[in-house]
Amino acid sequence: MEVYLVGGAVRDKLLGMPVKERDWVVVGETPESMERRGFKRVGRDFPVFLHPETHEEYALARTERKVAPGHRGFVVHASPEVTLEEDLKRRDLTINAMAMTPDGRLIDPYGGLRDLKNRVLRHVSEAFVEDPLRVLRVARFAAKLAHLGFRVAPETMALMRQMVAAGEVDALTPERVWQELVKALAERTPARFFEVLRECGANARLFPEIERLFGVPQPVQWHPEIDTGIHTLMALTAAARLTPDTVTRFAALTHDLGKGLTPPEMWPSHRGHEQRGLEPLAQLCQRLKAPRAYHRLARKVMQYHGLCHRVFELKPATIVEVLYQLDVLHEDRDFEPFLKACEADVRGRKGWEDKPYPQADWWRALRRAALAVRAGELVAKGLKGEALGIELRQARIRAVAVEKRRLQASRRDDVLTRVPDKAP
Repeated sequence: MEVYLVGGAVRDKLLGMPVKERDWVVVGETPESMERRGFKRVGRDFPVFLHPETHEEYALARTERKVAPGHRGFVVHASPEVTLEEDLKRRDLTINAMAMTPDGRLIDPYGGLRDLKNRVLRHVSEAFVEDPLRVLRVARFAAKLAHLGFRVAPETMALMRQMVAAGEVDALTPERVWQELVKALAERTPARFFEVLRECGANARLFPEIERLFGVPQPVQWHPEIDTGIHTLMALTAAARLTPDTVTRFAALTHDLGKGLTPPEMWPSHRGHEQRGLEPLAQLCQRLKAPRAYHRLARKVMQYHGLCHRVFELKPATIVEVLYQLDVLHEDRDFEPFLKACEADVRGRKGWEDKPYPQADWWRALRRAALAVRAGELVAKGLKGEALGIELRQARIRAVAVEKRRLQASRRDDVLTRVPDKAP
């Protein structure tokens, strides 16, 4: 067969990055000839096959024709007559439109290697405007490659603005927007995804809850960066440094959505923003059909990040109440992600990027103290029902009080610092 390695595998190989998966294009074949060779067809919309031994994807060379709005409005044509160059021309960026023969010879009809060396994200052809999903893909590749100095070509950004103005991105399905968002959150520099979308105008259309944060001021003593939108992207950057978990990164991204709804006459104070943010968070998650785990953690971080920061001054009863509300006395699935997102909030401020966050260790110790109180011991004393629940909570408050006194006794004043989100 006439077979070529294509797309991301070629790009990443030339960049010296790990190749996670390999895709192949086959020229001059038909579905029937592929099946005779033992390939298993899996493509629903166009001919894609799995190799009988490696199980890698092999797609027949194809062209596409736009017939309707959105990223689904294409008619695909695959036949033995379609050339490799025609197949590559339908791709989004030049750096993704290169191919390589099995013996390593590069085929680069659209200048992908040049743009790779110049660190440019450039569209292959004017057909770029036909697929609105490419706006998100360019932003995602910008997030993936920002650390290498890649930038979006001015002419490509102009096309993206044109697509947004024409309403093309409005036709994107929630599932695809969410899919690209999660991929972007997993990249090395996820904040760049939103910066590119803001530059072309797509952020306001796809993520209005995030867009409205920009231009909203915060108290300078707690937020030297002042702008809430800037703080949000800085918190996302901090989360990316702390964990690869996209659920935690999403919680850091959305923790201050309520500040976008603060009445201007209250600025720069944002008293009550934790509760105000619950509705836009629910709207965002519902609109994009976010999995439950994302909404659950984001909600917890939104409501309790301020209390998490102020653990040093909280009463034992308040600490136990927060632990109950976080539901981390029954299970621990959200506890460490919650602490990571709260730490990202603190570090996502100008000049605070490397600030220690001892609050996390305090919460871990206080939770251990609360968990050390066993309900079984109270049951053995004859307690049950509502009385058991009340006494269990009181016993945990007493245990937390003892542990907090121990922590305070060992506290080093030159290390611990009171941190923000308490409205002035």
